Amino acid sequence: MSSKRPAEPSPESIARSDRKRLAAEEGARALADVERQAIEVRKNMARLREARQAREAADEAVRSTLPVPKLKKRTRKLAR
Repeated sequence: MSSKRPAEPSPESIARSDRKRLAAEEGARALADVERQAIEVRKNMARLREARQAREAADEAVRSTLPVPKLKKRTRKLAR
């Protein structure tokens, strides 16, 4: 059992460190991509919300200019 590290890293340790480095880089890219997609989704939701609110305001404006329909009185037919 030696407690000293060898002067040169072994091929396995080099491969392990390369895999760790590549995994860290890929993880950072994936997180950036997820964040970018989340921003795009929030922008689209805001755009759609504004369009819906504008449409609802226009519908309300049209509804307020129309005359209120009169309710017809119902007459009962007498049973003979």
